[in-house]
Amino acid sequence: MMNRLILWALRMRWGLSSVVLLCHVSGLAVILIELWLSGFLGRLGPDWMSAVAQTAIYPILGALVGIALAGRDRSHYFSWLDTGRKPTEAEARRLLNLPMATTLRALAIWLPGVVIVTLLFAQVVPSRAIAVVGAMFALGAFESAGFTLLIVDRLIRPAIPLVAQVLGGTMHWSSTVLNRVVLSWTVSGAMPLLMLITVLADPVAEPGDRIHTALYMSSVGLLVGAIATAALARAVAEPLRILRRALDRIAHGDLEVRVPVGSASEIGRLEHSVNELAENLSERERLRDMFGRHVGAEVAERALAGGMDLTGDVRVVTALFVDVVGSVELSTGLAPREFVAKLNRLLSIVVSATEDNGGLVNKFEGDAALCIFGAPIALRDNATPALRAARRIRDEVAAGGELDIGIGVARGSVFAGDVGTDTRLEFTVIGDAVNEAARLTTEAKHVARRILVSQNVIEAASGNESASWELHETIHLRGRKQPTDCWTDIAPAGVPGRDAVTGSNGASSESDSPATDSAQAARSE
Repeated sequence: MMNRLILWALRMRWGLSSVVLLCHVSGLAVILIELWLSGFLGRLGPDWMSAVAQTAIYPILGALVGIALAGRDRSHYFSWLDTGRKPTEAEARRLLNLPMATTLRALAIWLPGVVIVTLLFAQVVPSRAIAVVGAMFALGAFESAGFTLLIVDRLIRPAIPLVAQVLGGTMHWSSTVLNRVVLSWTVSGAMPLLMLITVLADPVAEPGDRIHTALYMSSVGLLVGAIATAALARAVAEPLRILRRALDRIAHGDLEVRVPVGSASEIGRLEHSVNELAENLSERERLRDMFGRHVGAEVAERALAGGMDLTGDVRVVTALFVDVVGSVELSTGLAPREFVAKLNRLLSIVVSATEDNGGLVNKFEGDAALCIFGAPIALRDNATPALRAARRIRDEVAAGGELDIGIGVARGSVFAGDVGTDTRLEFTVIGDAVNEAARLTTEAKHVARRILVSQNVIEAASGNESASWELHETIHLRGRKQPTDCWTDIAPAGVPGRDAVTGSNGASSESDSPATDSAQAARSE
């Protein structure tokens, strides 16, 4: 309700003028009532009405000037609001200066009037009471100016979100929390008490008049203090409550939360920072997701957490290589999109089986994939999950019946880390185990179970897992001086082996992949 009234006052042509005039009239009314209760008007004699009329000339002229200037302010500071557009940077900064500009102008109008009124009253009151009269009007001027600053600062608050969109997390010194607290205390406490002291120090006032005035000023102080304290407490507590809820939602993973920037103080800067935090975390999650899709979630996490320096170390890992049988025939016999769709379904099986067993799909190489177990996340036993993943990939691909594959698994020391330059890095594994796995994959295309595993993997696997494997044959792989003992998993009873040459898709096992070519050369040797 309050915000709707404030927005209405902002959009009304004379809304700002009415608010400023009300502040000045309120200050003047407090002073006049105080003078009446203190018996000051009675001491003016029978011509007190004439004296008051004369002294009222300047306040009326000042009010008219203030109304005219406030009307000018309406078009000067809020022309962008009338046209329904965002403010420019200059207009936004100008709006933040409005409360202080209005307050300084109010003092500029009030202070000459204080001097004029004091001089006029000096003609009809005892000289010893002149200081009291001047002090009352001066304190009223400062009270009215301070009240104007608080009101106008509150008046422009609904426009602050638009200002924040232009200036970002900006602050204005006149609207800081410290200044608001001090000003609220001055308006609600210090000024009424100083007025009370001034009345009690009046040497001409009667004791009864002093008591009446003291009660009046105390009531004014209590009322204004309650209003100012409530407004200040709400101005601080409400946004802090919103910020706390927003941070709780961010802590629980809701990165879409945003808070309105409703102040040009430290609180507004904090609101802007919370929005920036949510945006940055959302962008980080987006990059993590995008990066993880390309290089794997573990590598993405490692890069985001540790920077992009060239790092790495030597580890003993288990490498699993998967390659499609007869990819040339498939690619020529199918439309490109259909062939890619088949590959994507295969690779989704590879990714799921690898990640479920704690491994990393390091890279896709056309119709092949390299999976690593033991890097970048170390595993106490990286051989057993690699063997489980190999069987699962083979079984799920066979159940689909779309493609035929070969799988090779090897184990050994490799370099696992980033390679490249400062501007382009790639996490990779380099070592003999990777080459051995690729060559075993080509040989696996010619065995019934479609999986070949090196001796090192079987020796490192758990007892229950190694019991499911049997020695297939010893092969001399190209580039290796010693022959390799190759193992394959034991077929369950009653399960026929596949044909050694033709896969489930009917394609020849001759493949166009580099791994196939090198393995064929090794066999011919």
